[in-house]
Amino acid sequence: MSTPPASPAAPAAPSGPAPYPVDLDVRYPDQPRNRATAFFRLILAVPVLILLGMLTQQTSTDLSAANAASLAGGFVFLPTLLLLLFRHRYPRWWFDFNVQLLAFLNRVSMYLLLLRDEYPSTEDRQALDLRVPYPDAKAELSRGLPLVKWLLAVPHYIVLGVLSIGVLVAVVIAWFAILFSGRCPRGIHDFIVGYLRWTARVYCYAILLTTDRYPPFRLAS
Repeated sequence: MSTPPASPAAPAAPSGPAPYPVDLDVRYPDQPRNRATAFFRLILAVPVLILLGMLTQQTSTDLSAANAASLAGGFVFLPTLLLLLFRHRYPRWWFDFNVQLLAFLNRVSMYLLLLRDEYPSTEDRQALDLRVPYPDAKAELSRGLPLVKWLLAVPHYIVLGVLSIGVLVAVVIAWFAILFSGRCPRGIHDFIVGYLRWTARVYCYAILLTTDRYPPFRLAS
């Protein structure tokens, strides 16, 4: 009697935690850097910083306290929190506005932090790859957790505050490296991108409210 063929082995389950839903990357420039724009970067960035400030700050004197509280750094925060709490919904156009503002903020950051030489665009993605999936509010987001996310994220605020000192030092080193060699060291580039990645994840968790997964304490993707 012939033996039946052995059944194929089941595929091995993937090891390690699932990737975090929010991710960010900035392409490392292949071409030699523009020394002139790097030297005058702070001056050249003034117009786009003014524009960003207009988008992210309450500058009008006639805004009521309720209107001022509805935004956190320009992001639609309080209306999103209340709608999740009482209706368990996250309107797509609020999500799109928040993500596009976050992307613009990061394009300005990567220009100011000497990651790229392209002047920040208000629309084009440029060398920034920001991935924030639109959540299914009823299936993926808690009603009440947004009330305390800002508090739960305090350890991240502390760590990012310490890391920001290292980023400042890294940018100074990158500035001299670009002026003398026309290149930003790859390790410095990756460190600054990791800082932006970590910051974006904390933003999405505590302010944009796009995910309930607690951000990992890491720079890597």
